[in-house]
Amino acid sequence: MFHWLEKRPFFFAVFLFVTIAFAGLVEILPGFAQASRPVIGKEPYTILQLAGKNVYMKENCNVCHSMLIRPFKSETDRYGAYSLSGEYAYDRPFLWGSKRTGPDLMRVGNVRTSDWHENHFRDPQATVQGSIMPPYPWLFSKEADIETAYAEALTVKHVFNTPYTNDQVPEGNPSRAKQIALAEAEAIVAELNDRKVKDDFKQGKISEVVALIAYLNSRK
Repeated sequence: MFHWLEKRPFFFAVFLFVTIAFAGLVEILPGFAQASRPVIGKEPYTILQLAGKNVYMKENCNVCHSMLIRPFKSETDRYGAYSLSGEYAYDRPFLWGSKRTGPDLMRVGNVRTSDWHENHFRDPQATVQGSIMPPYPWLFSKEADIETAYAEALTVKHVFNTPYTNDQVPEGNPSRAKQIALAEAEAIVAELNDRKVKDDFKQGKISEVVALIAYLNSRK
């Protein structure tokens, strides 16, 4: 057949055009199908959630936990709806992961409460029998780095055009950014039992555990 086409340039050009057009449709149509699905998770992280994500990465939580639910029944039965590309629009860097020593955390905000996370970080085996996760007691005493999270939010706002309003990320006003983070943290602190976390919050300090819980609660 190819020898026949090589001798007939017109038909060869038609065959080539049809082949390329078909390949293009194969590439383009799945994108339209994806666009027709409901898009979720399009909100950028708050300053407090960014601070929590930084704690998550600093403690290497992504080494044992993934943030990606694959489109298989065994996964969706256990973790919920499979992940969509739009959910990672503002993840820089994304934390998909592949190793699952612990469960996937993509939708952990739907199934765990703030006080559950508090108890889990303090004594993992008390909340999950047989867990090999170590305790993280320092999260309750170390202060979250809100300044770095604020600087990161400003950076992605200007460099990547992340759609933050001035009420969410105030320009040139780190003290106002801290107030915004404190206002969000207040609801989480109210759900926790740790006395030091509550006392620190009264002094205007946000513990790392509060920021980390804010990040985990956003995973829905």
